[in-house]
Amino acid sequence: MNAPIRLLIHGASGRMGQALLRLAATMPELQVVAAVSRQPFPATSDVPWFATTALAAVPAFDVAIDFSLPAGLSGITALCRARGAALVCGSTGLDPAQRAVLADAANHIAVLWAANFSIGIAVLNELVRQAAAALPDWDCDVIEAHHRSKRDAPSGTALALGAALTEGRGRAPQYCAIRAGDIVGEHTVMLTAAGERLELIHRASDRDIFARGALEAARRLAGQAAGSHDLGSLLLAR
Repeated sequence: MNAPIRLLIHGASGRMGQALLRLAATMPELQVVAAVSRQPFPATSDVPWFATTALAAVPAFDVAIDFSLPAGLSGITALCRARGAALVCGSTGLDPAQRAVLADAANHIAVLWAANFSIGIAVLNELVRQAAAALPDWDCDVIEAHHRSKRDAPSGTALALGAALTEGRGRAPQYCAIRAGDIVGEHTVMLTAAGERLELIHRASDRDIFARGALEAARRLAGQAAGSHDLGSLLLAR
């Protein structure tokens, strides 16, 4: 039997971090060797915990999953480069300089950034690209809804869908962002013409789908060649 892939979770005390820890514990092919967080970790945790200020002390790992705030990106990226480990990043709200950090890291290690780790969203991106190319003159809007605590708006997923639309039809869409209650995530791409409307919709009711997708991406990314990898190609490969 092959040795399990050694996993570091960065941003481990957040909602996604906690889901990653819980689900990784059920996957024998993965071993969480370090959980990193700005916040104090539960005393009952059986995973080694490290503060973000102690990254240099973490043990050897094969791949890191980052769901921290944008300010934490440079630290975990530098660590992955220094250790020769792959990086799966799901942090959104990145500015151009932070995106440049990821692009530069991809010259040295395998990097995968995605706004959304749902397999359904990976498929939706491709459907949106095709629909936009087929209907270039239709009005286009991206409507997204998330829980009231989500900071960035439009969401990273909405912007990724907008990029697919722009690629398909050559023009950017308009965005509408809703922040309310405990909505996990809903995205609607609306293409409208006189007398008809096409809607492509994805609704997430369980945050675990994103954690499962990120863990599967980490499993597949470990050991890959340096470069910027695409979530759809990685998760949907047969």
